[in-house]
Amino acid sequence: MKLLERNAWKGVYPAATTQFAEDLSVDIGATRHVLDNLIRDGVHGLISLGTCGENNSLEADEKRAVLTAAVEVSAGRVPVISGVSEMTTARAVRFAQDAEALGVDGLMVLPAMVYVPTLDELVAHFTAVAQATRLPIMIYNNPTAYRVSVGMDALERLAELPNIVAVKESAPDTRRFTDLINAFGDRFVLMAGLDDVALEGLILGAEGWISGLTSAFPAESVALYDAFVAGDLPRALEIYRWFMPLLHLDAEHDLVQSIKLSEQIMGRGSERVRPPRLPLSGARRAEVEAMVRDAAARRPVGA
Repeated sequence: MKLLERNAWKGVYPAATTQFAEDLSVDIGATRHVLDNLIRDGVHGLISLGTCGENNSLEADEKRAVLTAAVEVSAGRVPVISGVSEMTTARAVRFAQDAEALGVDGLMVLPAMVYVPTLDELVAHFTAVAQATRLPIMIYNNPTAYRVSVGMDALERLAELPNIVAVKESAPDTRRFTDLINAFGDRFVLMAGLDDVALEGLILGAEGWISGLTSAFPAESVALYDAFVAGDLPRALEIYRWFMPLLHLDAEHDLVQSIKLSEQIMGRGSERVRPPRLPLSGARRAEVEAMVRDAAARRPVGA
């Protein structure tokens, strides 16, 4: 078992995609290739089985196979964080324990899927998972996508659990970063989780960026973060303004299809998704294709 040091929760962590074969079975070889390329391109960590990893479209054994591949591919080069996104608390506990046994470095835990909990139920879910593992945990707050807001009242109670160490903040209101720091100081590491407010999040105190579009444009994502850390805000803004049309895709309901299509256009993966998702088509597909090709023609980093 490995424990992720607090100072490792920083930098660019792509929410990596899970790759599928033509028959929509999980393509472990292609998934390994995608992950290895991201590491080679300089990302600081990997999120496996997040939203873009289509966690809830995979069977239990498939999830474990993807995690095994991620841990093997990383081989200690970067931390591997597993999403924990289940319908019930009991399933989330079992999966967290299995992920720990498979050698991941940390967990990104979501509220139980579909059900909208009370405050007590929300806290009980996160508490049960945290108490079932020694791995460090990042709470994932995404009220727009998952209809549940992890508020200050919940975090106040969860702060008592020592292995809950980070919050992925995907609320579109960037005031949350300041409110969290004012309320909790440095108790939680904050990670920006919504691509089109990532730089704002970093400026307001986030220590890293969990990104969807990094899967298609890793060099630019890392360069944006590096410029910010170096204090070169003009360079960071230059990259961010170039990136913004694509970053907006991360805030849409078809973000997974858009990101995977972007990967395919950039020669980094396949656009195949599992139903109920379907690949983009018609005007929406043409729109995203045009955005990606325009961005690729004007890339501020690399070839």
